[in-house]
Amino acid sequence: MPRTSPSGEVPARSKRADAQRNQQTLLSAAAEVFVTSGVDAPIREIAARAGVGLGTIYRHFPTRADLVVAVYRHQVEACAEAGPSLLESAGSPLAALRQWVDLFVDFLVTKHGLANALRSDSAGFDALHTYFLDRLVPVCGQLLDAAGGAGEIEPGTRPYELMRGVGNLCVGRDSDPDYDPRRLVGLLLRGLERPESS
Repeated sequence: MPRTSPSGEVPARSKRADAQRNQQTLLSAAAEVFVTSGVDAPIREIAARAGVGLGTIYRHFPTRADLVVAVYRHQVEACAEAGPSLLESAGSPLAALRQWVDLFVDFLVTKHGLANALRSDSAGFDALHTYFLDRLVPVCGQLLDAAGGAGEIEPGTRPYELMRGVGNLCVGRDSDPDYDPRRLVGLLLRGLERPESS
C-alpha cells in the first residue's frame, strides 16, 4: 500500500507508478481482446477484461486509434524486453531464441489486425514499423549472436532475415484457421541448428 503524507496524500511518485501499472493492465487486456475479437471489438469488452470503467479507457485513450497505437507499442516493448530475460533464464541461448520467436509469433498474429486498423494513417503506420524494427532487430541479433557463440546454430543468419521469414510464415493465419504457422516456424528454427558432430 502506498505511504501517505501526514495530510493523507499519496506521494506523486506512487501515484505515477500506480497509474503506469493500471495502464499496462489495460493495454494487456486490450491486446487479449484484439486477438480474440479483433481491433473493432467494443471498448466495453476491453474495460470488462481490464476491470475498469469506460471512462478510464477514454481518459487514457480518447480515440480507438490512440488505443491501437498504444497496444502496438506495448507489445513491441514486451517482446523487446523478453529477449535479455530469456537469455538469462533459458537453459541455452538456442532455447532462449526459440522462446523469443514464439513470443514474436504471438505478436505478429496480433499485429496483423493492428496493422490493418492503422492502414488509414500510412505515415503513422510507417513510424510504428520503424519503431518495431529499431526495437526488435537488435534483440533478435543478440539472441542469434548468443546461440552462434555457443555453437548451437550456423553463423550468418541476419536478424532482419529471420524476423522477415517468421513474419512471412505468419501471413494467412487470419484467413485460414487450419493453418498453423508455429509448425513451420519450428522447422525454420531447426534449419538454423548446427548439425551435431559425430
